[in-house]
Amino acid sequence: MKQKWMAVIAAFVLLISFVLPMSASAAATEQKNPINEKLGVPIVVYGGNLSADEKETVKIALRVDKETEIDEITITGQDLAKYIKDSNPSSRMFSSAKITRQDAGKGLTISIVTPDNITQVTSEMYASAMLTAGIEDAIVEIAAPKPVTGHSALVGIYKAYEVKTGETLDIERTDVANDELSVATSLAESAGVSDEQVAELLTEIKKAIAENKPATKEEVQQIVEEQLNKLQINLSEADRQLLVDLMDRISNLNIDFSKLSSQLSDLTAKFDEKFGAILEDEGFWQSVKNFFNNLIDTISSWFK
Repeated sequence: MKQKWMAVIAAFVLLISFVLPMSASAAATEQKNPINEKLGVPIVVYGGNLSADEKETVKIALRVDKETEIDEITITGQDLAKYIKDSNPSSRMFSSAKITRQDAGKGLTISIVTPDNITQVTSEMYASAMLTAGIEDAIVEIAAPKPVTGHSALVGIYKAYEVKTGETLDIERTDVANDELSVATSLAESAGVSDEQVAELLTEIKKAIAENKPATKEEVQQIVEEQLNKLQINLSEADRQLLVDLMDRISNLNIDFSKLSSQLSDLTAKFDEKFGAILEDEGFWQSVKNFFNNLIDTISSWFK
């Protein structure tokens, strides 16, 4: 019996040693993010067709409660029509985003915090399109309460950028950026090309455009063909033409492709470093739960 009580005491000590650090950690995480008096508070953009319950789900996913202060706006189909030519103003908008501005040179850090619900657009695709549109230096978190393609979040980011900076985005660039997003998701979905390959292909083509400065569409086509061969990607004629048309539009925009390419090259590493621990939280807390369940079962067995 003495040995059993000694075992109970040992288990209790182990329990306390585990709980106290966790309690201190939990208290630390309850602290809200300080207000950035230089760049302003984060802004959350909600899809205009979210129900009240869906909006609460999005708020939790975007950790709105962690911010001391936050600005909130809503996007609708009318915003879609503003930033993207020939779009449907009656479109339903669900994907949402939280945008936190960063100092110049920090680049973009993109996190899809509900990956099961953003079914087509990847973080790299968002980053590439945002840079094409002229948006840089921000932490962007994207969420949806149910499965959606994720396209409306980009429109929300455009609107948030203009609201926070007071600047007006070039509509030609935002339209091309949306075209880029559509081509990227199309290639990933219908051409049997992985998301990673699509991101690499777009980046390499832009780098080649920056270096060679093509003057004609034929020269753009040659660059596209060279990069497809280099990366050993086979596309149908229709998909090749989509890519050539897109890159021809991009080559005619006033974009610093060298800067864009370097930011994309760093994106994956920054993404893992910035958000890896956050995205693993669910697994961590499940392991904690399993630990205590096993501990309770073990102690109970001593008295049977």
